Amino acid sequence: MEKVNAILKNWPLHVSLLAVVVICEVINTITIKTPLGNILFLPMLFAMVFGLLLFLLKPVTWIQEEQSHVASDFVVIGISLFLAKVAVTSGTQLKQVLEAGPALILQELGNLGTIILALPFALLLGFDREAVGMTHSIAREPNVGYVASKYGSSSPEFRGVMMVYITGTLVGTIFLGLLASILGATGILHPYALAMACGVGSGSMMAASSSSLTAAFPAMADQITAYAGTSNVLSNADGIIMTVILGMPMCNFLYRKLHPVIGKGKKSQKGGK
Repeated sequence: MEKVNAILKNWPLHVSLLAVVVICEVINTITIKTPLGNILFLPMLFAMVFGLLLFLLKPVTWIQEEQSHVASDFVVIGISLFLAKVAVTSGTQLKQVLEAGPALILQELGNLGTIILALPFALLLGFDREAVGMTHSIAREPNVGYVASKYGSSSPEFRGVMMVYITGTLVGTIFLGLLASILGATGILHPYALAMACGVGSGSMMAASSSSLTAAFPAMADQITAYAGTSNVLSNADGIIMTVILGMPMCNFLYRKLHPVIGKGKKSQKGGK
């Protein structure tokens, strides 16, 4: 009942956010063509920028610290709806998943390598338990939902996963779009391999990177789109399973081992001595 009262009390916040969503959908996707590839600015990016501006602008008195806490409760609700959509999509693509072969199905194992690189770096930068949320996965919607359910939406792990989620939304589409174009131009990797790499589990990132590839290899456009789409479905379907079974336990294990050596735990030990 308390949360219902908070929603009713903060109705200007929800009306403002609804207006932001409508405006962003009207703007839609803006594509900028460069010699290296296409840069896509998607509605989600505009929504985050507009939301941040509303929070920072002083004249907007109805969106302050209190409202930000109310809005954070809706993150889990929104992600739950998205997870339901992912589950339905994955189920309809089951035959395609089975025919994809081990290359697509096992691609999520590559994320374990990024944990080994990213977690120590995050600890060296001074992050604490936030590092676990930041580095256990690519931090898209299913991972945000998993961390919220496991640690809570007020935990340092959730702050960490949201940091990477927001950063990925803001710069991930631009970065992957350019990266796909650059790698495609080198000729080192086959376009189909690059197409599979586009399916990182984010629809916006997949769209940006695969569109850059199709622009570079127009004769293979249909195949690139198919591989990228299938890879993205698989990343959503088995990515969260890899996270629960391998990614998060591995991240916590490395955190326990490295935190006393290179993290804030090292400073605490020195202070105790």
